[in-house]
Amino acid sequence: MPQTAVASALKALDVHASTLAPAHVRNFFAQDPDRFQNFSVSLDDFLFDFSKHKITGETLRLLAALAEARDLPSRRAALFAGEAVNNTEGRAAMHMALRDLSGRPLPVQGVDMRREIEAEREKVFAFARAVREGKLTGAGGLPFTDVVNIGIGGSDLGPAMAARALSPYAKGGPRAHFVANVDGADLSDTLARLDLSRTLFIVSSKTFTTQETMANAASARARVVAALGEAAVGLHFAAVSTRLDKVAQFGIEPSRVFGFWDWVGGRYSLWSAIGLALAIAVGPENFTDFLRGGHDVDIHFQEAPLDKNIPALMGLLGVWHRNMLGRAAHAVIPYDQRLARFPAYLQQLDMESNGKSVTRDGALVAGATGPIVFGEPGTNGQHAFFQLLHQGTDVTPIDFLLAAEPIDADAHHHALLFSNCLAQSEAFMRGRTLEEAKTLLRKEGRSEADVERLAPHKVFSGDRPSSTLLYRRLDPRTLGRLVALYEHKVFVQSVIWDINPFDQWGVELGKELASRLAPIVEDDKASTAALDGSTAGLIDWRRSHQG
Repeated sequence: MPQTAVASALKALDVHASTLAPAHVRNFFAQDPDRFQNFSVSLDDFLFDFSKHKITGETLRLLAALAEARDLPSRRAALFAGEAVNNTEGRAAMHMALRDLSGRPLPVQGVDMRREIEAEREKVFAFARAVREGKLTGAGGLPFTDVVNIGIGGSDLGPAMAARALSPYAKGGPRAHFVANVDGADLSDTLARLDLSRTLFIVSSKTFTTQETMANAASARARVVAALGEAAVGLHFAAVSTRLDKVAQFGIEPSRVFGFWDWVGGRYSLWSAIGLALAIAVGPENFTDFLRGGHDVDIHFQEAPLDKNIPALMGLLGVWHRNMLGRAAHAVIPYDQRLARFPAYLQQLDMESNGKSVTRDGALVAGATGPIVFGEPGTNGQHAFFQLLHQGTDVTPIDFLLAAEPIDADAHHHALLFSNCLAQSEAFMRGRTLEEAKTLLRKEGRSEADVERLAPHKVFSGDRPSSTLLYRRLDPRTLGRLVALYEHKVFVQSVIWDINPFDQWGVELGKELASRLAPIVEDDKASTAALDGSTAGLIDWRRSHQG
């Protein structure tokens, strides 16, 4: 649609936001006893409650008009048709094909990829079964007790997050560990507690050139050689890469190399062979359920009407807060300890995708794009940064993630956890007025002087938005749904902002400069004359304080 339609939709939303500004969301609940039913959506045993946002039916209508003006249905269709929606790199972004178990053709830029996808998946699963069953062993003939995934970014954050989330399902297989940081302490601390003779390493790097990953892989290889001999390398290493030549030079045979395609971005690659460590940890059957969960959401995203479409609603609410209300951050708070790494995973998914300042055509964007994403599991967050979220000067929308029932956890503990989550979401919505604060203090027996002095400190403005994603239990299928929901949320927002969510040019400059600086940092005699004053000064200080 023409830009005039987009501008008109944005203007209507701005006017609407100004009319809602004086309202308080707790009054919406008082006025509408059916507000929860009217502003929540279910997908089987999964519930998305967005009733605590300061929105009305008119808000949703205007957001839908904006989505129509940006041609969201057509852009979504192009994504699922395998078209080159990553326009800057001329590629599709068809990671959804990796979790489609339906048997239908999976065209990617005109080529049906189903046979290739299924063949690679079965290769991953066969290897995972062989490791879990002890058919593949180390140099000493003993089964592997530990698997160390060496990767970074999407090759680490997704598998590490999922392995932690699905830890109750990691029975009968080796323990999974993840090394990403080029800081040698990461590798050293991980290996300090492992028996190398019973440890399998997976090196995850598509090009087998990623600086941090290959530095860690080389160090791990050296340790294996020192402890077990050169011949052990082929038995103790596998790789996820497309560069068979470089993998062979490392000492890994083709039968232990697993690949994926250039239309699978790193932050979307958990569904691919990058999930090998996860498949080994939880087994192919549970990994398949994880894929099914993602596909559930793909179908929902394509078929559900906009007002019942969970990822579309999540994305449009984010646009409402970011562009109409000027909210620069978004918090993700899982009241589920096993989702401790989920916020970090979403940081890459969201901020690397939508942290863009130019449109798909290269023009400067007209407004704000991706928010800062952060989070921590409840209830720890309550005793850390919730003070700012409740009474700080900036309003931050929140997603609460919560299971109805626990897995391998005490029911009493879970009741306390559940109560805390709901109490926080109510507190953010409802708040506490000055008069309510005074009444509370008087009930405590405080003097009138104390009441007047302390009451302002106990006021909570409320009217602070949150969504609750409530699911029956955190099983593999539910995790797949959660990941896919946020993937599609990010896509929806990228369409509204007219940016490409599938490239990441912003990571390139730092990589280039690091490659230039590494030889200078390593060689104490190398000149720093060509560097800026700060960088040169920092290097000189390091040199003078070593040894």
